[in-house]
Amino acid sequence: MDAANISVFALCLCLVAAAAGADLHPKPVPRVQAAPQPYQQVAFQRDGKEVARYHFGKDLDRPFLFPVVGPSGRPLTRMGHPHDPESHGHHNSVWVSHHDVNGTDFWSNNRGGRIVHQRVERLDDGPDSAAVISHNNWVNKEGKTLLKERRTTAVHALPGDELLIVVDIELSAEGADATLGKTPFGFFAVRMAKTIGVHDGAGTIRNSEGGVDEKGVFWKRAKWMDYSGAVADGVIEGITLLDHPSNPNHPSIFHVRDDGWMGASFTQDAPRVIKLGEPLKLRYGLWVHAGLPDPKAIEAKWEAFSTLPPIEPTKR
Repeated sequence: MDAANISVFALCLCLVAAAAGADLHPKPVPRVQAAPQPYQQVAFQRDGKEVARYHFGKDLDRPFLFPVVGPSGRPLTRMGHPHDPESHGHHNSVWVSHHDVNGTDFWSNNRGGRIVHQRVERLDDGPDSAAVISHNNWVNKEGKTLLKERRTTAVHALPGDELLIVVDIELSAEGADATLGKTPFGFFAVRMAKTIGVHDGAGTIRNSEGGVDEKGVFWKRAKWMDYSGAVADGVIEGITLLDHPSNPNHPSIFHVRDDGWMGASFTQDAPRVIKLGEPLKLRYGLWVHAGLPDPKAIEAKWEAFSTLPPIEPTKR
């Protein structure tokens, strides 16, 4: 090898070494990520393990979260009623819908109303949380959009492999005012795993006012509702549904059953109207926890949730 070739070879080695040196200082890997998946799904991952998944396929009747994974690694929610899966196929783990928008039923399947995904605005990853911001149209059977929705679904990692899931909903009337009929069904609901239910697994329901199980909490106002039970022999976990103080009907009336589901009812007491140009903003939280927490501990989690700032736009 002559001197010229030796010089070129040496230069190449220097460039390779410089590139390798640059790779020794990569950016920090986000601990919590919103990772896109096939078939219009986003997996929320903490330290590489999935803890929740957002489904938004355009053929669905509505977007939903499934599964929601507890600290032990077991799912705490399910799809459908354990004893009536056909007529309760709309029980989609964790979901947003309403029984009556201008007379259209968005709560049930195959009743005319569908919440149709339009686009993903943004995916965020971070050291402690990840989020997906999505847009949906609430469409009646004639194909007319009654509501436009912007939804932020954020997963926050907590100590002990617990989670705080926060869902922000902004609903805008499209074309005309939208009347939300008087009904206990809507906007935010959770179908618990079978073994957590009071009937099937001897689980426990409690609310912020001291009520216990369906008899003590059904159609009662509360700041939060906790549903806890067994997910394995000797393992108790649960989910607390948190109603944010900024919601117009706070404290919410809750529709809760011993058969394993709970929902925050926005119009159980009276109809409400979303006026053109005046969006309705709602915020709900889910504390995914281990054990059967003391009410004081749940209250502390609700207080922290009530002051949690909204997701800020990503700086690019």
